Amino acid sequence: MSIIYTGKTKNLGVIGYPIHHSLSPVIQNTVLQSMELDYAYIAMPVKENELESAVKGLKALNFSGFNVTIPHKINIIKYLDEIDGAASLIGAVNTVLIKNDRLYGYNTDYEGFLSAFQAKKFSLKNINGLILGAGGAARAVVYGLLKVGVGSLCIAARNVVKAQKLVDDFKKMGNIKACDWADVSVNEILQKADLLVNTTPLGMYPNVDKMPPVDMSILSSKAIVYDVIYTPEKTKFLIEAEKYGHVVLNGEYMLAGQGAAALKKWIGCKDVDIDLMRIALHEALIKKI
Repeated sequence: MSIIYTGKTKNLGVIGYPIHHSLSPVIQNTVLQSMELDYAYIAMPVKENELESAVKGLKALNFSGFNVTIPHKINIIKYLDEIDGAASLIGAVNTVLIKNDRLYGYNTDYEGFLSAFQAKKFSLKNINGLILGAGGAARAVVYGLLKVGVGSLCIAARNVVKAQKLVDDFKKMGNIKACDWADVSVNEILQKADLLVNTTPLGMYPNVDKMPPVDMSILSSKAIVYDVIYTPEKTKFLIEAEKYGHVVLNGEYMLAGQGAAALKKWIGCKDVDIDLMRIALHEALIKKI
């Protein structure tokens, strides 16, 4: 399909630094073109000391909205007029809608995370989850899981103080506790877990030989194993899980899903082809290898 931009083309994009590696333009433009919408999505490098100027510039240029990635997901909040409840509790914004001269902040990472289970028709209601890591990705994952009504969550991390802070922030939403992932008590939780999620960068390219310290051999046989990393496609964590017959999911679902949720907010539609976005992402990743 040929691309024809006009004087009426509406602009979208993603800001971050560095940003040259971003695949968001690939997945967003693929689905925008499939919907025959007159929009263009671009990646824009914005250094930390340029954030305020960039936000004012995007507003002045009448952008419809933009995504926010590292290192701006927290600092962007001070420049917005409103943020929704999810973004406020998670403590980060990855999507901004510009409407009626106001900037609205959202966090669609949790929606992206949940989209994988919707695709697999796997119910999260009342399950037991074990989350590895207590950083920004973990906060989005925890919010999403508690929002849909999981039975219990344990946050296992190297930094127990950080994990406990996460628990304290989310304890009003449901049954959640923290533990040291090196403690033997984690093994008992593993045996009862229906879902095991890695939210740490362990195993991400180029450090593909690393993984969190969990014993897959004692993980409940029915458990799904999810790694939010998408490069490589299968981390050591997921390869180890497959050895024991577990269903595995990678971060492609989360990235495509959060992009679809953002697009819905920008263009005001109910349905976006997430599968098309994920396929476009997967093909782009293969080309980069």
